[in-house]
Amino acid sequence: MAGSKKSDEDEGIKLICRNKRAFHEYEVSDRLECGIVLTGTEVKSLRDGQGNLEDAYAKIEEGEVWLIGSDIPEYAMGNRMNHKPKRPRKLLLHRREIAKFAGKATQRGYTLVPLRMYFKQGLAKVELAIARGKQMHDKRQTEKKADAQREIRRAMTERKT
Repeated sequence: MAGSKKSDEDEGIKLICRNKRAFHEYEVSDRLECGIVLTGTEVKSLRDGQGNLEDAYAKIEEGEVWLIGSDIPEYAMGNRMNHKPKRPRKLLLHRREIAKFAGKATQRGYTLVPLRMYFKQGLAKVELAIARGKQMHDKRQTEKKADAQREIRRAMTERKT
């Protein structure tokens, strides 16, 4: 995981927020980077490191992809022209990407979930994923694997010292 953070810095990526619940509640398959249409105060708020993707999802409507439920708090120094925190935001994708993604996302049990929001070379981006909801037994199995990996790492570090 530390290796991925280093490569993000090399690519000029400044992370704003992650959707930690997505990996717990969904089985992620395909990922895609897309731009996001923002107002000036939203960009300023994001540059301050504020933003939340916890309850967010993406929806395809009339050939366009929309990010619903993402929370970008109002900019503290904004005036009466400030933005609405929970408004739907348009995501920028090519038509062929939308068509490919829409085909997979419309299958039963699949949904479009935002994984993280970040700045890449000064532009705000969202990483979208096609995901399938996990059942309770799948969540338990994932948790057991994570615990086993943690125990293995702990044993290896104790053995080295």
